[in-house]
Amino acid sequence: MQTLRLAAASLALAASSAMAQQTDISVGMVLEPPNLDPTSGAAAAIDEVVYANVFEGLTRFGSAGEILPALAKSWDVSEDGTVYTFHLQEGVVFHDGTDMTAEDVVFTLDRARAEDSSNAQPQLFAGIETVEAVDPATVRVTLSQADGAFPFKMAWGDAVIVAPESAGTLASAPVGTGPFELADWTQGDRVVLKAFADYWGEAPALDEATFRFIPDSNAALAAMLSGGVDAFPNFPAPETLLQFEANPQFEVIVGSTEGETILAMNHRNPPLDDPRVREAIAHAIDRQEIVDGAMSGFGIPIGSHFAPHNPDYIDLTDLSAHDPERARALLAEAGAEDLSLRLMLPPPSYARRGGEILASQLRDVGIETQITNLEWAQWLEQVFNGHDFDLTIVSHTEPMDIDIYARPDYYFGYDNPDFQALIEELEGTSDAEARSGLLADAQRMIAEDYVAGFLFQLSKTGVADARIEGLWENAPTQANDLTGVRWTE
Repeated sequence: MQTLRLAAASLALAASSAMAQQTDISVGMVLEPPNLDPTSGAAAAIDEVVYANVFEGLTRFGSAGEILPALAKSWDVSEDGTVYTFHLQEGVVFHDGTDMTAEDVVFTLDRARAEDSSNAQPQLFAGIETVEAVDPATVRVTLSQADGAFPFKMAWGDAVIVAPESAGTLASAPVGTGPFELADWTQGDRVVLKAFADYWGEAPALDEATFRFIPDSNAALAAMLSGGVDAFPNFPAPETLLQFEANPQFEVIVGSTEGETILAMNHRNPPLDDPRVREAIAHAIDRQEIVDGAMSGFGIPIGSHFAPHNPDYIDLTDLSAHDPERARALLAEAGAEDLSLRLMLPPPSYARRGGEILASQLRDVGIETQITNLEWAQWLEQVFNGHDFDLTIVSHTEPMDIDIYARPDYYFGYDNPDFQALIEELEGTSDAEARSGLLADAQRMIAEDYVAGFLFQLSKTGVADARIEGLWENAPTQANDLTGVRWTE
């Protein structure tokens, strides 16, 4: 009998050890990235797969939004704030085995700021005057003016360091310096990453990570319940979260994101170039109804393009409070009654569900909408790049990106020289108090100009196997950072 007890105990211990040794994970995502090159693509799904996992920058975002060293282990700043000297990590190699040196940093930053650059965030590099390799482990970046936010800019996925040998094929064959490298991409289904044996830093606990693309909410629910995926960091069916909270096998992870969800208006198309029409649309919107109906209450109403968790946020929702009578009066004043507009909706549930609710709200004030549901690649081609739309709903998940309204060639075409001058002043200001005042002015200016219908700040609603630890609660950038993820048993 004693022998049986010992045998049973040994089996239990062996089973426990085997479970503790699990080193693979399956992660659900709603959208598939159109490519895997964060330096030339605007889709958030790219960074959701590769940020910090495959590619690394000089700096990086931490889980709380802090700026941390990455390929640069430290940096010095000149007294006038115009020269940054970055000291690089030692022993860094790309996934193809080539060394990462200061010359790769020079190549990356020069490539990103070139006139023919395809980088989706050129403003990150606009202030760079010169980039020099002082020696293989030291880079000197000279700016045209002081910029206290430069380490923040270098933490974006658009600023990751790449090599000239592989830069041309990153879209389908990404080669970075991160702890994971590409193992397989079955388009329409999954991307598989594997641990990179020669990683310069601390090795990840995971040996393999599979990102599965599941755009349908019901299919996402089934995949979580069946164990088809282990975690869904941005779960597309928030109305089912109570079901998971009641089950000890799962953990529900709710946090904040940098995702300002807006009804973007194409200022190039009359009558949306008339601020009275834009204001009318803004007053037609009932934000809370959209948050409740599309997001099951997960979301914070916003009145400008700024995250409520940011210390410089100001609440401007009263400027565009739900007021259908005011909306009708403004449309009459602008001679825009019986208006019909094209509403283009990308795949996320916040857009598809929110779009139906929004269309009903606009109909109540006399605006008809023609809804077209687009796949993500179509949305990028037609709306983001082609500017062929009137209205669209999208969440801008890049951190601190209010400066997009200073880019007249951006997809919604807002062109205000006063706002552009304000952002230029902000770029050259290092004093924290002064920057706070300028950011408040920027928020108010676009709110009072009714640049967009500002809807809500996207919440991060995730579900995971309760045995997984290390997933980000909040999303300071668009990423599923797996570098600290592990199974606890």
